[in-house]
Amino acid sequence: MTCRVLLIASTPSPDAVVAAAARLCYSDVSAADLFVDESSGKSEKLLGHLWESGHFSPFEHASFTFAIDGLSRVASHQLVRHRIASFSQQSQRYVSMDSPDVIMPLSVAGSPVFAGKFSALADQAHRLYREMVEAGIPKEDARFILPHGWSTRLVMTMNARELHHFFTLRLCRRAQWEIRDLARKMLREARRAAPLLFRTAGPTCVIYGECREMNPCGKPYESLESLLNEEES
Repeated sequence: MTCRVLLIASTPSPDAVVAAAARLCYSDVSAADLFVDESSGKSEKLLGHLWESGHFSPFEHASFTFAIDGLSRVASHQLVRHRIASFSQQSQRYVSMDSPDVIMPLSVAGSPVFAGKFSALADQAHRLYREMVEAGIPKEDARFILPHGWSTRLVMTMNARELHHFFTLRLCRRAQWEIRDLARKMLREARRAAPLLFRTAGPTCVIYGECREMNPCGKPYESLESLLNEEES
């Protein structure tokens, strides 16, 4: 099972907003006038210059809100380490976990022996959870028995600058498989809304043509397209 990602809101005309904000730094006209006069061609050239020069503060003016469903709490604990973001996550204190819903890694699902044991133990934990809730134990206490891989839902907002940082870290092959799958789907959504802002994004092997990790994976991506077309296996 893989997570589902939907971009539910973003800054209108995010490419043009970022370009106009950057252009304001060197102009004596109003930001509104710059925005009206901002064409796609002008934006593309300027955004490329911003990227190459490391002038990333204008990227913070564009924000993107994602609805994420079917992510494990293993991955969500990694996700909230990205502090320049806003998160609203389904609460196990107030929402009843009515049926077993655990993310099974593909490495486990591919093993007839361990897939069965995995499912059986998850079902057993859920039965005990239900027994405790029905006996009057608060959901916030009964949830302690639920597996770390329990499925969750959340809404997350990041600006374009933090998204680029997120993609650099989480699209690397050395990132955990589930958050890498999430990042790939987020980038696909972001590129549809802001193709110029995210024309180049991803790990350092894609951005700079070389790995800058201390311990390289040894399998650099050839291009952003090869990264986006890859599926977890």
